[in-house]
Amino acid sequence: MESAYTPQRFDYGDHPSQYAELWVPDARKHTAIAIIIHGGFWRQAYGAEYGRPLASDLRDRGYVVWNLEYRRTNGGDGGWPETFLDVAAGLDGLESALESSGLEPGPRVGIGHSAGGHLALWAAGRHLLPPAAPGALPETLRCLDAVISQAGVLDLALAESLALSDHAARLLMRCTPEEDPVRWQWADPADRISPGIPLLMLHGTTDEDVPVELGRSFARRAMAAGGPVDYLEFEGDHYGLITPGDKAWEMCVEGLGALEANGLGGE
Repeated sequence: MESAYTPQRFDYGDHPSQYAELWVPDARKHTAIAIIIHGGFWRQAYGAEYGRPLASDLRDRGYVVWNLEYRRTNGGDGGWPETFLDVAAGLDGLESALESSGLEPGPRVGIGHSAGGHLALWAAGRHLLPPAAPGALPETLRCLDAVISQAGVLDLALAESLALSDHAARLLMRCTPEEDPVRWQWADPADRISPGIPLLMLHGTTDEDVPVELGRSFARRAMAAGGPVDYLEFEGDHYGLITPGDKAWEMCVEGLGALEANGLGGE
């Protein structure tokens, strides 16, 4: 049975896709705030509705949730740099939304599925970007305190070389890596392999959308770089991670609880 609850909508721009939804539990049981960034290979056909079942489930568990929408490709006015600027603005708008709703801030955990995993980890490293890069933050600031990657496309260049989803990464970037290598460096979390916050990666071994080897490759590099990374595989596909009740989604919820229990430092 679908919940009758209606989240609060906060617009961070004038475009119809520039908004986020704040889901507030009847009784807040957790200090951590879950920030959901949906996937869909950055395409317009897939929107914030894919994050709502997760937001509803986490709200029922006592979490405050920020379900973020952004401009996308294929008719959604997104791509480079609009999609990145939107994710940055949507995350930066959380503080004022909490304040206006009378909610205390807390550690911010980005939960990103597929392309949303890419955007979450990119955002986590905004303080490592040069000032000229879209979405860059000063070195002293952070917009996320941890990331849970649900089969995330964390290596943008590798995704392009594998032609994932008919070269969805190239469509996002509006060029190839050879045509504008600096743009791709700014957009690719794999070029900032360890943003200095905990990263939990989950990947299904039968994932046909984002091959498990992409996750394994990134995890090996991140661990070699000394980053605080946990990598978990499970027997399953791409979509159990965003299906409440599925064992893969329960792994995400358990990971969120463990991150909070380990003492994330909110600002």
